[in-house]
Amino acid sequence: MTRWTVRRHRRPDAGTVLYCFPHAGGLPGEYVRWSDELPGTEVRGVHLPGRTTRRAEPPYTRMDALVDALVSAVDFEDPDGTGAGGRPFVFFGHSLGALVAFEVARELRARGRALPRRLIVSSCPAPPLPPVARPVHGLSDDELLDAIERGTGEPMAHLREDADLREHALASFRADYALLERYAPVAAEPLDRPITVLAGSEEPWSSWHDGWAAHTSAATELRVAAGGHFYFRGGQGRDDLLRALRDRVPTRSGPTPSVPTATTRGDRGWTA
Repeated sequence: MTRWTVRRHRRPDAGTVLYCFPHAGGLPGEYVRWSDELPGTEVRGVHLPGRTTRRAEPPYTRMDALVDALVSAVDFEDPDGTGAGGRPFVFFGHSLGALVAFEVARELRARGRALPRRLIVSSCPAPPLPPVARPVHGLSDDELLDAIERGTGEPMAHLREDADLREHALASFRADYALLERYAPVAAEPLDRPITVLAGSEEPWSSWHDGWAAHTSAATELRVAAGGHFYFRGGQGRDDLLRALRDRVPTRSGPTPSVPTATTRGDRGWTA
């Protein structure tokens, strides 16, 4: 383990390690809770600088620097540092985290290292992203909070009411939005790993499948759950997300579950 990843349960017998890359301003704890409902998988949350126990470390504001630091610090192929290695791994990324996971996978390939068995991207259009008309990372605190609420559909009352929490949380949001707004992916050959695209039904997801399909020579699928940007935080959306992870993350060594090459209708609760 390094300071870059956290977990709730150590599962050395699990067939796969699921690395979860958080959304802008996000924390790894939100994702490692899934471990309770994914007993065949070891879930690890990626813990970025500038938050919780890494609060004293300056956050990254450029994708290339963040990806270089992550790939240099984390041995995804040997998650327990035993030297045995060999456990397959899968990347899940939500929103900004999807782009970070994608770039980490490309950097692993560039360094000749093992790649994730699958890339699961959630609530994120494929790169390149449309240009930002007005960057938000330099806005005042109140304006930034308004922009976060508009972008996520989530009220930020807890940040408005707690000055200390707001100071630290907005520092992370500013850095992450700067990273997002400065992101300019470099053209490269498609990955040879399947991509699962997840989205909430209230999001503009209709073009996301084709966009991500351009970044892989393997299969791509799109699954849409009822809900908004954070569809997985409760109710049917959360159930559907966990079902998708059980479907697509292998729980023992062997081939990755197959994926249709076109947009498909998933299990109960998913539409596409």
